[in-house]
Amino acid sequence: MLESLHNTEQQALSELQQAVDSAAMKEWRSRHLGKESTLMQNLGSLGSLPAAERPEIGRRANEIRRALEAAYQERSDELSSTSEAAPATTLDVTLPGRPVKQGRLHIATQTLRRIYAIWAEMGFQVYRSQDLETDEYNFELLNIPAHHPARDMWDTFHTNTPGIILRTHTSPGQIHAMRAYCPESIRVILPGMCYRYEQITARSEIQFNQVEGLAVGKNIRFTDLKGTLSDFARRMFGESTGTRFRASHFPFTEPSAEMDIECFLCAGKGCSVCKHTCWLEILGCGMVHPTVLQNGGYDPREFTGFAFGMGPERIAMLKYGIEDIRYFWGNDLRFLEQF
Repeated sequence: MLESLHNTEQQALSELQQAVDSAAMKEWRSRHLGKESTLMQNLGSLGSLPAAERPEIGRRANEIRRALEAAYQERSDELSSTSEAAPATTLDVTLPGRPVKQGRLHIATQTLRRIYAIWAEMGFQVYRSQDLETDEYNFELLNIPAHHPARDMWDTFHTNTPGIILRTHTSPGQIHAMRAYCPESIRVILPGMCYRYEQITARSEIQFNQVEGLAVGKNIRFTDLKGTLSDFARRMFGESTGTRFRASHFPFTEPSAEMDIECFLCAGKGCSVCKHTCWLEILGCGMVHPTVLQNGGYDPREFTGFAFGMGPERIAMLKYGIEDIRYFWGNDLRFLEQF
């Protein structure tokens, strides 16, 4: 019996050195220290041995059990320290490097910057106004009194503070600019975000960028407006770009007009973008209404001016053939990385 116990110990210790991971260690412990192991079976059969042999065999079996448990713990600590010291991954320096993607400006930002640059070249400076406006600045001072039918053109976001709204257009910035510079002449553009409570579709959003323009001085005429905007169109879309002006109506300008450019995609032949009219609408404009000039602090008998408003997203959609305005706010990299 003693020889059998010795052989069991030597075999267990030999197999323990061959265990190299936690699964093998778990299997070894079950086979040599578990209830069904040879050692535990020998301890369980002590009662069948002669009384004179029981003390020595029992003592030897317990010594082997404690020795195997100590060897198991030592081997576990050794494997654990080896695993922590080894690197988690092996670096293969021969593999090709991963390309680093470059960031880029949003297409709306690119279009805005191009618009800023053109107007700066033409002597206009940027004037910023706030997104939160009073009803007075957004409507009243722009010749749109309460209950005026024109208010239906601007579906408005109201706040919890009476009379405070999210601006529906950048036109209230005209009043701020005129009151800041009066009685001097003005040439400014007023870029900013506008908000309207509208159904989101491929052609309309609840928020969008707009660039307002304003020029006030003495002897400014409608011909100045036409020449200035036609020059902008040629700089933005190409030297050969043709323009036309159509009569329209805005409460804060008189007379008012819509400006179209000749379709640069089909070169006047007609396509789906221009709806086969050969023209693309890009902005609204007009001579500043005398009431608006007076509300800004100018004497309309001495000063005149013109104003215009354009949508950078619409210009980008026309220029690059983008069919859905929702792409601008969707953060889809497949769309953004094209620009």
